Amino acid sequence: MTYDVAIAGLGGVGSAIAAHCAARGASVIGLEQFEAGHDRGSSHGRTRMIRQAYFEDAAYVPLVLRSYELWRALEKQSREKLLRITGVLSVGTEKSEIISGTQRAAKKHGLALNLWSRQELHQRYPDLHLLEDEIALFEPDGGVLDPERAVLTHLRMAEAAGAELRFQTPIRNWEAVDGGVKLHLKDKTQVAARVLVLSLGPWFKETLEALGVPMRVQRNVQVWFSPGTNSYDLGRFPAFLLDRAGLPAPLYGFPDLGEGIKAAFHGFGQVTTADEFDREIDLNRDVTPVARVLDQWMPGASTTFLEAKPCMYSLTPDGNFVIDRHPGHGNMILCGGFSGHGFKFAPVIGEIAADLALDGGSRHRIDFLSLRRFAKASEQGI
Repeated sequence: MTYDVAIAGLGGVGSAIAAHCAARGASVIGLEQFEAGHDRGSSHGRTRMIRQAYFEDAAYVPLVLRSYELWRALEKQSREKLLRITGVLSVGTEKSEIISGTQRAAKKHGLALNLWSRQELHQRYPDLHLLEDEIALFEPDGGVLDPERAVLTHLRMAEAAGAELRFQTPIRNWEAVDGGVKLHLKDKTQVAARVLVLSLGPWFKETLEALGVPMRVQRNVQVWFSPGTNSYDLGRFPAFLLDRAGLPAPLYGFPDLGEGIKAAFHGFGQVTTADEFDREIDLNRDVTPVARVLDQWMPGASTTFLEAKPCMYSLTPDGNFVIDRHPGHGNMILCGGFSGHGFKFAPVIGEIAADLALDGGSRHRIDFLSLRRFAKASEQGI
């Protein structure tokens, strides 16, 4: 049998691609080297932030707005709670990347965003400690996704629509054949498909670098604390971003949803590879720096350390995703390099990949995510 679509990797993005392709009536096979909903990639940790005023690049805003719609549609279809609106509080100087970028995106797309004075912030969250030159932005439509539940829900929807999903099934290699691709699996079986979609997470590095585009795999650690106050409980406190001078990277985190406050530095950690990734937690290296900054910003937030888990960022040179056809193989679609901010987009990337695989083009504007941008940068000497 030759499938319409084969998907390599069934994490946050791959599970969504499988669900969208299968929902459109395609014959789909999904292949995953680990178990369903595993914690060895980038789609675990109980919480992922979603926000509309996208400081990274305002071009993402239409995609994230569509993602909100698709998350809500998935919730309705599955009867699972995946997205909670908590608001997102961003703090930094007027010229900091997060503050300036958030304001720019909100202005361009007419998004709800509140600018609070120090006094207004203190009235709402009296425990917080702002530096003199910092301002606060509040995005009321920001929220929190449940990554593990979202992955499993997309997988369940894919199977319900007829997709065949195989776990603990590594791919040894692939080859182009007439009319599509052939996958050679580690168990010595083969799979044929008209289109292959690669959604390999940090294992995307080899594919991207073969095309001349470097990708860094970075070890980032998520840390949970039991606070010494209820001021940071869900319903009393939002998700947050702190872009403060002197930090190793911006700090982000989430209110206490019942299992402690989670916080981490966004884009700070050892450069590694997916196969050499260090999963051991060192308190002095991984936990103490987060606890120190968190408690300076949110006094009482890091009273008791609970646990920490590492995850991997797949960083492209410009921090933007790669969603494109393979330049040498028209039957292969590349979805990767999500650079630590891709999970919120999973359902819209699923929709885009289904468009590319089944229709030959996308209804969404994704030119800024194409491989061509790297060639242009090289030509310009950037």
